Amino acid sequence: MPTILIIDDSWLTRRGVKRIISAQGYGVIEAENGLQALEMILSKDKNIDGVILDLLMPEMNGIELLEKLKEHNIELPVIVLTADIQHTVKSKCMGLGASQFINKPPDPEELIKLVNGLVKK
Repeated sequence: MPTILIIDDSWLTRRGVKRIISAQGYGVIEAENGLQALEMILSKDKNIDGVILDLLMPEMNGIELLEKLKEHNIELPVIVLTADIQHTVKSKCMGLGASQFINKPPDPEELIKLVNGLVKK
């Protein structure tokens, strides 16, 4: 069963996304910000198959996390889930390795389709 790391400072968003993803048979782990997520990813304690990433978070935002992953040569499928979908922001994230973008709040069917397309079950 693939595991998805949901990174968002909003507990409510994490809970909603977790409900959608886990109903499809995915394992879910959560992080409240990019710094916490980076520690989880670098520790290799958890087998993370994909990431759902918010951009605006305290301590380390989503763009900073994408930059750190690139610095460490870590390639993970990343879906950016954000209210900020300006073209310049989207281009920057895609240049840093993000695979997909989706608006907040996510449409459950669209989110499932994106996750299924990025992560092999």
